[in-house]
Order: sequence, then C-alpha cells, then structure tokens
Amino acid sequence: MKKYDIKWSEEIRRFIEQRIRDEEKAKLLDEIDSFLESVPELERGKATKLLRDSRDSN
Repeated sequence: MKKYDIKWSEEIRRFIEQRIRDEEKAKLLDEIDSFLESVPELERGKATKLLRDSRDSN
C-alpha cells in the first residue's frame, strides 16, 4: 500500500461523507413521497381554472 501515493484516511473520510449525503437524500425523498401520497389529486383542468380565475380577478 505504501508504494501508492494515496492518502487513505482522506479517501475513506470522503467516501463516508458522500455515503451519508446519499443516505440523507434518500431519506428526504422517501419523506417527500410519503407527503405527496397524502395530498389529494386535483381533477383535470382544475389548476388551469384556478390560475385563470386568479388572473381574471385582478
């Protein structure tokens, strides 16, 4: 191992930090998915109607 100019402690530290970031992202995405499952879906065209009503009221 000494014949390679690799700073193993830095490599391992970077790997662990990246792994933690990846796990945090995955957890956050799971939380977002759970939240979105609880949000009711709008009927088709509802968002367009709401935007037009809002725009026309000004």
